[in-house]
Amino acid sequence: MHRSHFTAGSMLALGMALASTPAFAQSTGSVDFEQQAIVVSGHAAKSVNGVQLPDTPKAKQVLDQTIIAHQTPGQTINDIINLVPGVSFQNNDPFGSAGGKLFIRGFDNTRISQTFDGMPLNDTGNYALYSNQQLDPEIIEQVNVNLGTTDVDSPTAAASGSTVNYRSRMPTEDFHARMLGSVGDFNFMRIYGEVDTGNLTASGLRGWITASSATNNAVFGGIGKIDKKQFNAKLYQPLGSNGDFISIAGHYNKNRNNFFGSVPMWTENYGSRVVGGSSANRYPLNGDERFYQEARCTTAAANAGVADVANSCGSDYEYRYNPSDTANVRINTRFTLADGLVLTVDPSIQWTSANGGGTVVATEAAAPNGTLGFNGSNYYFGRDLNGDGDLRDTVRLLAPSQTKTARLGLLASLRYDINPNNTIRVAYSYDRGRHKQTGELGNLYTNGFGVDYFPSENALTDAKGNIVQKRNRLSYAILHQVSAEYRGTFDALSVNVGLRMPFMKRNLNNKCFTTGASGGVACYATSGDLATNAAANPYVVTAAGLPTSGWAAPQQRVFTYSKPLPTVGFTLKVAPSASIFANYSKGLQVPGTDNLYNSFYFPLSNAAAKPDPETTDNFDAGVRFRSGPLLAQVSAWYTIYQNRLASAFDRDLQVSIYRNLGRVDKYGFDGSLAYAPTKDLSFYVFGSYLHSKIRDNVDAGTCSAANVTLGMYGCTAAGTQAFYQTAGKRESGAPVYTFGGRVDGTVGPLSLGVQAKRTGPRYVNDQNLPFYVNSGGKLEIFPAKTRPYTVVDLDAKLALSKVAEMFNERTFLQLNVTNVFDVNYVGGFDGTLLSQATNGNPITYAQLSPPRTLIATLSFGF
Repeated sequence: MHRSHFTAGSMLALGMALASTPAFAQSTGSVDFEQQAIVVSGHAAKSVNGVQLPDTPKAKQVLDQTIIAHQTPGQTINDIINLVPGVSFQNNDPFGSAGGKLFIRGFDNTRISQTFDGMPLNDTGNYALYSNQQLDPEIIEQVNVNLGTTDVDSPTAAASGSTVNYRSRMPTEDFHARMLGSVGDFNFMRIYGEVDTGNLTASGLRGWITASSATNNAVFGGIGKIDKKQFNAKLYQPLGSNGDFISIAGHYNKNRNNFFGSVPMWTENYGSRVVGGSSANRYPLNGDERFYQEARCTTAAANAGVADVANSCGSDYEYRYNPSDTANVRINTRFTLADGLVLTVDPSIQWTSANGGGTVVATEAAAPNGTLGFNGSNYYFGRDLNGDGDLRDTVRLLAPSQTKTARLGLLASLRYDINPNNTIRVAYSYDRGRHKQTGELGNLYTNGFGVDYFPSENALTDAKGNIVQKRNRLSYAILHQVSAEYRGTFDALSVNVGLRMPFMKRNLNNKCFTTGASGGVACYATSGDLATNAAANPYVVTAAGLPTSGWAAPQQRVFTYSKPLPTVGFTLKVAPSASIFANYSKGLQVPGTDNLYNSFYFPLSNAAAKPDPETTDNFDAGVRFRSGPLLAQVSAWYTIYQNRLASAFDRDLQVSIYRNLGRVDKYGFDGSLAYAPTKDLSFYVFGSYLHSKIRDNVDAGTCSAANVTLGMYGCTAAGTQAFYQTAGKRESGAPVYTFGGRVDGTVGPLSLGVQAKRTGPRYVNDQNLPFYVNSGGKLEIFPAKTRPYTVVDLDAKLALSKVAEMFNERTFLQLNVTNVFDVNYVGGFDGTLLSQATNGNPITYAQLSPPRTLIATLSFGF
């Protein structure tokens, strides 16, 4: 067996290299474990103009600040990783402030674990990621994308596949400050400032503090605003000279946004429909049609003694708010307990308050049975709501879905080097989220906009003084996880074997009735109103445990899940600059809270009351080449889903609709190449292909006569079993292929960059059929798949430090142009099982594509 030997000088040189090497993994323990592998091999990862390919058993790619800095200032990191093969992100706006849709190898954002300095960011309820709430890109040191598997200590209930891990940068040892200002189309203005303290003590205590503010008009609709503010701070204390440290950091992000740009997927046979965000509108046929103008309106007037009827003012999508406040405090530590024995401990705490949603029509009178509250379709207050002195009216009110989360986390890892070629570590992960979901109502101004961003802070009450809500539930998502990992180096072969064992608990308390299997609720505040409505809607269950009518009572249920999740992989060096790698891992996704709350409609004796988790078997294999100015990687992968759950969010009902696709197989390949023939010129190309196959048809209920007439769901006779025709079809939403590249060049003080990406077609439903309506037969309203599209971005930077000696490297002018050719394409959308629209309403909505946008930036530093 070959052992690595180092002199004191070589160890010092390597240590200095490691100090400047970006961390490749999420937690401090994973960082330490992988950096220790570099020490053993003596080969630190090389970067080619911001692109790195770590030599690990997993298909992984890293982008560092070199490439991040060229993107639009303030841009979400989830858009920047669009330059990684296998990643597909549709941004809702050009600036990263309004959300977007992310896929990696066909895994949607609820299956992608995203971490920030090791701290999990996925929502504790539905596992969603919110791209407009990510860290300012100026302080992201690097972002690491695991394309098909997660790290062994990942504290997640949702990573059945890929992970995105990014880390904030280290404070500098010298004092400096910088101010950056940007202006752009759509009245975009952004100011960013940072101060690095430099070393405050002889022991190296140092830190930084940053702040940013970005505003712009809503890109579409003509009435909304985007307002985002963020504050960050970090303190770093090295402990000795062996890499030990303590770091504490804080983050606060505030968004006060309007929704915009979500339009019905309806482009054919649209009749008199015009472009807009309501269900009666359609999708634009060209780029010019994107810039529709939402009509201004006035809410219904209040008239004493008259039965006033609420009008539609304020109900359109563009009038809705999507505010959020997110904050966290995170600590990262590393302690050397003895020679070869290293402990890392990363605690964190997070807070979130956010909502989204539209309006409802409320009734001033009590319900016919005399109760007050929400009966699943109507809101009854029993008091005057519009101030005209009577109880005869219906009034439109603001009704978002409010979520407040408090979350504690801990990642602890202990690494032990048995000898230079054999290392083990054990880890413990803890994650506890208190997830309060409510639906308080608020007032509207006469112009249709909400009086409060957060009605929960000034909630409307009924005649008895009780808050009227459209939902009211409290959840605790608790994870305890133990894991172990071994790495052995045997000459040219390096082996990694790991096992994580999560123990997940979902403690759910629904304070409202569950009115149906799709998760509908009815909410009452008093015991008397609860009893009256329980008697009026008796819950009837057959002997087989199947509900036939009525409402399931408010109740608490506890769900537990655990499963061993192994991972095993290797890298084999087949030449000085080439290696092959392979990895297998098992993934797990526990059902989200929406899915679990939907199951409350079924008695515990019914299997539907215990939703099964989704599992994946992920296989990766590839070749990696690294030599001087050239980096290249090609990998093939295969993923087998069992119990594949899919969801689509209904933006109007504010609920997630779930479907179970059973077994789904996915496979494909990814590749990238980065080459820098000179220090002033570099090329980067990447590409990926994805195929998915749903194994079986999915239950669609009972065939109707219309189903038979239209030839739907395999129906040949009314009353027989209907099936969505999904067998052998691809999953919807994710592109079939992506490819692109970037070229960077520098001439004197001017650097230029151009990047382009081609995104292939995406199926709109899992049956791979067009959307249609029944209008005397099948009338197609949207094709089976979206058209491919290509987006080109340009950036240019003038380094003023190369123009005049009075400036330093932090002073420059930058110009970014996104979507240079103003390509109109279908933005992000949720896939669905459905192909037929009902009642003339669209099946689903898609975001409009961001138009060509110019942003100019001046950075001044000292």
